[in-house]
Amino acid sequence: MKFLGNLDIHEDYLRSIIFGFQDSLVSTTGVIAGVAAGTNHKELVILAGLVTITVESLSMGAGQYMSEKSVHQLDKEGKHTDNLYVGGLLMALSYFLGGLIPLSPILIFELPLSATLSIFFALFGLLILGYIKAHIVKVNPFKSAIEIFILGGAATLIGLVVGKIFKI
Repeated sequence: MKFLGNLDIHEDYLRSIIFGFQDSLVSTTGVIAGVAAGTNHKELVILAGLVTITVESLSMGAGQYMSEKSVHQLDKEGKHTDNLYVGGLLMALSYFLGGLIPLSPILIFELPLSATLSIFFALFGLLILGYIKAHIVKVNPFKSAIEIFILGGAATLIGLVVGKIFKI
């Protein structure tokens, strides 16, 4: 599969990258928005964001490796040619980098402005991710961007609501 013009990318690697970025943008933002709404303590929000990004990037990378290894073990015809380590690393790295997007405003600005910016940064990141994915797989970029924006935005909204409900 061609990526950015001339660069070939294996479809399993593309899946790892898209999944890692999307999941991190949504999960990290949900945690940040929820903890910010529930505590209004910048240090706790930063800690929760860092823990989420670190643990989840490692977990997602390991999960990608193990799930793909299972697929490879089932594949008796040798159809799966992706490198398990590369797929796991791409998942972990994508998750880590994606998580820095909603965490960045928290590090720079004070609450509650930083939490609002975090949500906007993440939602904008989802739109960009959907748009880039559409160009890679040759589908409608507007539909792709809106789809990932709605799905990710809904999950982020739930994190915010939970934080408001269980405020401490």
